[in-house]
Amino acid sequence: VQMLAIAPNKEAECRDTIKKICDSFAVSPMAREVMEVANSGKNVEEQYYLQPMEGASRTGYRSTWWTQFYYVLWRSWLTVLKDPMLVKVRLLQTAMVATLIGSIYFGQKLDQDGVMNINGALFLFLTNMTFQNVFAVINVFSAELPVFLREKRSRLFRVDTYFLGKTIAEVPLFLAVPFVFTSITYPMIGLKSGATYYLTALLIVVLVANVATSFGYLISCASSSISMALSVGPPVIIPFLI
Repeated sequence: VQMLAIAPNKEAECRDTIKKICDSFAVSPMAREVMEVANSGKNVEEQYYLQPMEGASRTGYRSTWWTQFYYVLWRSWLTVLKDPMLVKVRLLQTAMVATLIGSIYFGQKLDQDGVMNINGALFLFLTNMTFQNVFAVINVFSAELPVFLREKRSRLFRVDTYFLGKTIAEVPLFLAVPFVFTSITYPMIGLKSGATYYLTALLIVVLVANVATSFGYLISCASSSISMALSVGPPVIIPFLI
């Protein structure tokens, strides 16, 4: 397309280039073959249109569900590994926010003021895990939508294998972020000591983070562009937080 385009202020030069390309094609073996088929009265569709793929199943896919899932998961995992700085930044950001919240609510006692402060701290647990995880994934499907639609039309993989592969590849990060956050804030605030209580709190924070992630995926899938997803996200999330 770039070779055959007419560039501004280079019209004459571009037209000369296009003429050379067309003239070269006109005397090529491919052009002669096309002319022979056109003049012989053969069925052009049989000659040049895409034929049914050999080895394709009745559903139109060459590979099984598990093969599709494996390769989408592997590709998505490579995408995560190729951007280690993003992972480091997210973990560092989580640690900094957790330290800030822990410093503000440091060493609460179980009196009337302490209980109110702990309520506030727990709500910050929710808001931080929700917004951080929603906005981490809100652009995932919007950004890849053109590529996904092209590959879907090419019958490379199903919708479910694509979705599961994308989401499962990012699960380790969405487990690490709540772990870092809870491990820092829990002892600093002075919440109830004991491994059972800590693990219960960690489990709830992990569930909140992953529900928020799924909600971000929902908004991303339902939005036609990144700007729309970013506009729709906050008004939809806030009622659920309340």
